[in-house]
Parts: sequence; C-alpha cells; structure tokens
Amino acid sequence: MKKITILGSTGSIGTQTLDIVRNNPNSLSVIAISAGNNIELLEKQIREFKPKYAAVRNEEAARILKTKTADLPVKILSGMDGLIEISTLPEIEMAVTALVGMIGIRPTIAAIKAGKDIALANKETLVTAGHIIMPLVKAHNVRLLPVDSEHSAIFQSKGAENPESIAKILLTASGGPFRGKLTDELIKITKEDALRHPNWSMGRKITIDSATLVNKGLEVIEAKWLFELSADKITVVIHPQSIIHSMVEYIDGSIIAQLGTPDMKLPIQYALFYPHRMPLNEKRVDFCELSSLTFEPPDTATFKGLPLAYEALAKGGSMPTVYNAANEKAVSLFLQDKISFLAIYDLIEGAMNNHKPIGAPTVEHILETEMETYEYITKNITH
Repeated sequence: MKKITILGSTGSIGTQTLDIVRNNPNSLSVIAISAGNNIELLEKQIREFKPKYAAVRNEEAARILKTKTADLPVKILSGMDGLIEISTLPEIEMAVTALVGMIGIRPTIAAIKAGKDIALANKETLVTAGHIIMPLVKAHNVRLLPVDSEHSAIFQSKGAENPESIAKILLTASGGPFRGKLTDELIKITKEDALRHPNWSMGRKITIDSATLVNKGLEVIEAKWLFELSADKITVVIHPQSIIHSMVEYIDGSIIAQLGTPDMKLPIQYALFYPHRMPLNEKRVDFCELSSLTFEPPDTATFKGLPLAYEALAKGGSMPTVYNAANEKAVSLFLQDKISFLAIYDLIEGAMNNHKPIGAPTVEHILETEMETYEYITKNITH
C-alpha cells in the first residue's frame, strides 16, 4: 500500500489522481490532501478518502473546513506551513504536486529533503527552480517522476538508455484551438474561444497556455532540467491528433515514441506506480480507426509564447521566472476580460525586456522576481 499526499486535490490533476486511487483501493492510500478555495469539494474528498490531514490556503478557510468536518478525525492545517507539513509526514512515500503556481516550490523542496518521491505536475517548480530542485533530487536519492503527458512520454521512451545516446527529444503539441490561424485572426479572440481545446480536458489556465503555446514553452524549460539537455536538443513538433505524446531520437537515427489516447490518467498512474504498470480501464488507441497522424513545425511568428521560452532559457537565471510569472498574471487578466489574447505575448515580452537576470537565484530571489513581474504587468496592462 503506497501512502501519498496530494497537493492540489481539487484541481484537474488532483481529481484525476483521486480517480486512480478510487480504482486502486488496495494499492494506494491518501494520507493528506490540500486545496485553495474549493472547500465544498475538499470536504467531499475528505469524507470519501478519509485522509488524516487536509491543508487549505488560509486560516479563514481552515476555520470553515473545521466546522464542516467536525465529525471526522481529520487534522485541518493552513497556509504554507500546512503544505510543508503534509508534504513531509513520516508515513507518506510520495507527494503528488498538482498545485498551480510558484506556491508549489517550497513544499516540493521540503518533501525532497524529507526523502519523499515526487510525482510532479507543478510546472513552475522546475521552470523557476530547476537549478535548485534537480541537485536536491540527486543528493537525497529520491525519484522525481513527471506527470505531464509529454514529459512522461519522454521518460517512458528513454528508459534506461545512456543520456549520451540521445540526439534530441521531440515534444509534441496539438497546436491548440487556433492552429493555422495568423496574427490578424487572433485580434478578437475571446476567452470562450481559447478555452475550447480540441483534444484535452484541462484546467482553465493550462488550456489558455495551450492556445498561446506558452504551455509548450514551459515544457521546453522543464525538459531541460528533467532530462539534462541543452535547448538545441529539445524540438517542438505540432501533432494535431495528440496520439504520439512525445518522442526520443537517438544518435543512430532511431526514434522511440510513446502513444496513447489524450488522457491524463495514464501519466498520473504511471508516476504513482513506477516502475510497475497497472491496468487502466480507459479508451485505447485503435490504429484501424486512425485515418492519419500528421506533423508540422510550430508557427513561432504568430504564437510567440514558444520563442520567448527559448529566449528565457538562453538567458537563464531568473529569466524563466519572469516568463512564467508574466504569463500567469497575463492569463489571469485575459480570463477576467481585462486584456486581449495577443496582449498576453506583449506583456510577457515587455516583462522579460524589463528584467535584469539574476544568475543563480535562491528561492527568495525567485519569489521576489515573481512579485516584481506582477507589479510590472499591473502597471503595463495593454488591450
């Protein structure tokens, strides 16, 4: 029985993780869960999965949850201290980090230092602090298992191969809902348009990131740290069908790919049970039904989120933090109808141009850079 903590249990990845727990009651046990403001769903999860601990964003949310769960033997925690406590509990073996935002950095670091394996779904952790996280993973001899479908695909495809035998990795992208459109066609795009992803069911923020290709840019930066590769060995390929989730090309020209239907349960379950595979009762790929698998290069002139990521990676230091934070704030403004779709790119680029990179930022530097970037965005909102 593997005992786990789920950070962000009410979000898309968190709820799907609980689906897997529900289907494997004799193999997985949830010791602790956390959420931000969705107290109603968190209470339902507590009643069903009976964790010993639950953490929420602040003391007011904790007070409400304590009242709602007064009949249950669950300890309610709050704030960053609560997240760190449930990430380092002696009885847990793995922390599933499904939080959105840089709030996930400190609990992840604490869990690694406590010797816990990490199922990583929090992009910001590696994008902004990969230079801190990966040495800690090695120093504490823990596993960091990617939950992103693309990184899981690379992880599965490379297996135990010598890293020096890898020529490059190919991260696939669906192209999002606006694939093939030009800049002039994106001027009047609404959030409703952007939230209609053709293949994947995801949270609102990541769905917008997919539409801008910023999500793929974040994955490029993550891949650099996860697989210890330089940027010139990370290529993005548009694959509209989302059947091939990513590929590894080796120095002899051989290419190994991981295929499957567009379903996040597969990479989540793979991380939870690694190195073992478990049955998953979901739709399978039927090659006789597939009419074609197509590929094309990304349109980096229209979808500037991707080249800006490579620029942030090249400059290094604190610049990926600016890229991530500027996008996070800009997407929030777009979802509030305060800026246009294309203004997301303008704000990211402006914030990066305004920033002087810090070479090897500490966690404190990263969080300060995040706040400075938010302040820049607030002062420079464009329509």
